[in-house]
Amino acid sequence: MQEIEQYLTDHRARNENELFELLRMASVSTDSQYAAEVAKAGNWVADQFHAMGFTTEVVQTKGHPIVYAETPAVAGAPIVLVYGHYDVQPPDPLDEWISPPFEPVVREGNVVARGATDDKGQMLTHIKSAQAWMDTAGSLPVQIKYVIEGEEECGSSNLEPFLEEYRDRLACDIAVISDTSQFAKNQPAITYGLKGIVYFEVFLEGPKQDLHSGTFGGSVYNPLNALTQMLAAFVDDQGRIQIPGFYDDVVELEQRERDQFAALPFNEQQFKDKVGVDTVHGEAGYTTLERRWARPTLDINGIWGGYQGEGAKTVLPGKSGAKFSCRLVPNQEPEKIGAAIEKMLQDLVPNGIRMEVKHHHGAPAVVVDLDSPYMAAAARAIEQGFGVAPVFIREGGSIPVVTVLRDLLGVDTLLLGWGLDDDNTHGPNEKFSLEDFYRGTKASASLWQEISKIKRAVE
Repeated sequence: MQEIEQYLTDHRARNENELFELLRMASVSTDSQYAAEVAKAGNWVADQFHAMGFTTEVVQTKGHPIVYAETPAVAGAPIVLVYGHYDVQPPDPLDEWISPPFEPVVREGNVVARGATDDKGQMLTHIKSAQAWMDTAGSLPVQIKYVIEGEEECGSSNLEPFLEEYRDRLACDIAVISDTSQFAKNQPAITYGLKGIVYFEVFLEGPKQDLHSGTFGGSVYNPLNALTQMLAAFVDDQGRIQIPGFYDDVVELEQRERDQFAALPFNEQQFKDKVGVDTVHGEAGYTTLERRWARPTLDINGIWGGYQGEGAKTVLPGKSGAKFSCRLVPNQEPEKIGAAIEKMLQDLVPNGIRMEVKHHHGAPAVVVDLDSPYMAAAARAIEQGFGVAPVFIREGGSIPVVTVLRDLLGVDTLLLGWGLDDDNTHGPNEKFSLEDFYRGTKASASLWQEISKIKRAVE
């Protein structure tokens, strides 16, 4: 590894310049006016693999291309699948950017540009680490199969069909994704758990049109009153969700995990200051980190109805609606929870109100075995790259591709985040530490060597 580390030091400026080159491409997948830029970015990624002599395909889909590449097979060594994406979020609101979103600049050691941390910078570390191996040793110690898509930010609608079609070619022992964050600055982390999700939208109708609240109030059911009453019934004042059977399958935190969370350098006052609240809130009996990472939740994501303009208007609205979601933990089944939610809504809707319910999507939670040899390999590699051992954390969000990889390929995923939670992902002035770009590349290079030491479960 010494030769590889020296190589990465010597080529640090080149790697950063190539990252800037990729960041200049406005690969906004959700907006058709950027289609040419998305294709340009995909071809740029493919050219990186071509230059290393890897078997490479730019797979055309009904949307944006998927770049697939694989390195030569290595007898007896595990096979790794690396997933990432080269598309980015829209840059809006443009007036809040200090510098143009697709003109990368360096400020305070960070490259600032749309896609810097999500996911171009993090994804590129796993390409540049392979290049370091190829240019120094002439080969990699493991076979790597890369799936780099261009639709992650607009729903990945063509990813699962691709994975199903390529299932045999994608056979592997472990997947690696870097699209998350460290626990804190200079404190790298391995995310071993993700929450699942169910997402609903509910529409209520009462009178055929908006009415005068003085003339008609008290004589017909107000759909907005009904909506707030129904939603309020879902969670009690102790933060416990009241959906029948909601907690039946919840896997409780092990004491080992609670001790690990408690040992993390988490400052609750700093957390409150960061998000701008006076007090934390949630399910009674659990710490803030436990609730964020490992307890199921229900949140109203949006609500509408009645008059929203300036000043007063005494209206009894004819319609109302809301979006809400539940984050799920291991063993909770999205289908079962979804059915229970629909049943509860039907039981709650009052007479005189018509209701429509839309169940948008769902995904189960994922937890990776902390005692996995791949987890241990990743921990060693990160310590070599960052100079400090990683902590093990869970994440309250959901990454659907992790579930798809587990269901289709039967593999777990190592979620190795090089970014920081203040990188302004999806927001103006997105950034990525260039030091972490370098350290993440070094950790990635070490990861291939550490994984190569693991005996394959199946030959």
